[in-house]
Amino acid sequence: MLKKKKKEIYALGQHISMSADKARRVIDQIRGRSYEETLMILELMPYRACYPIFKLVYSAAANASYNMGSDETNLIISKAEVNEGSTVKKFKPRAKGRSYPIKRPTCHITIVMKDRSLDDEYVEIDSLKKPNWKKKYKAMVYHDMYSNGGIWDKK
Repeated sequence: MLKKKKKEIYALGQHISMSADKARRVIDQIRGRSYEETLMILELMPYRACYPIFKLVYSAAANASYNMGSDETNLIISKAEVNEGSTVKKFKPRAKGRSYPIKRPTCHITIVMKDRSLDDEYVEIDSLKKPNWKKKYKAMVYHDMYSNGGIWDKK
């Protein structure tokens, strides 16, 4: 009996101490990109969420090379998702015997990588059509009557 070779491999990070919305902001930038491009993006982005996501992407690539024997240059991120985890609740003492609740949200991040050398129907990401809405909107230029006739730019 022939066994079907696995094409996807994943890494899962649970109970990461940050908001799911802040992690989604970074995840949306790397979804669908190649492994090497993803590492470059994550190193240069100035967000706190980049470091745990960087570790997960690196771990998923290590899983792919160890379990499937894949080369890291052929890996792309096929699926990346962030789910909300449990919230750590504490109480901080305040004046007059009152207390103030502190809620620290956590999130679960899943990174799924695909080896494009095993996939027959792989389409190059760069060849996909770009959206047309970028052509419509341009920066508006206004004349400022309070300055010395200079132009300022308002988006």
